[in-house]
Amino acid sequence: MQKLDIQIAVEDDGWPAEDVLETMSERILTQAAEFIAAEGQPFPPMPTELSLVFTNDDDIRGINAEWRKQDKPTNVLSFPAYPIVPGDRPGPMLGDIIIARETVEREALDLGKSFNDHLTHLMVHGFLHLFGYDHMNDEEAEQMEGLETRILASLGLSDPYAV
Repeated sequence: MQKLDIQIAVEDDGWPAEDVLETMSERILTQAAEFIAAEGQPFPPMPTELSLVFTNDDDIRGINAEWRKQDKPTNVLSFPAYPIVPGDRPGPMLGDIIIARETVEREALDLGKSFNDHLTHLMVHGFLHLFGYDHMNDEEAEQMEGLETRILASLGLSDPYAV
């Protein structure tokens, strides 16, 4: 079992309680870490730390504008602590995942999914970015989305990319 040290910050009152988010995050990201390890990605022997920030549209909009030059809210942003590609061993700090509540709520409603199911998808998606997975071209997207879909299936969720 891959050991994760998940640090959580809840920066918006609309999120579930921190202990609920912590339990949910540990279950989801530990499962994702197992799949990543099964793909051949080595883990450090010590627990690997990451931070999850649960925020709102205003805050993520500012972060998105500053770091990605896109002045709009988005659902999830990932900031790897170190640049790696899939297959590289991560350092002791993976990085940060930031998720905006209002965008998650809107998208879940638009997709006809529960808030928790969509949040699960976004946690997995953001987590994979910390391991170097991306979707900037078709080949990268196929690799990332395939792994993402398998992780979500193991958590009882359907393929988010199915037509």
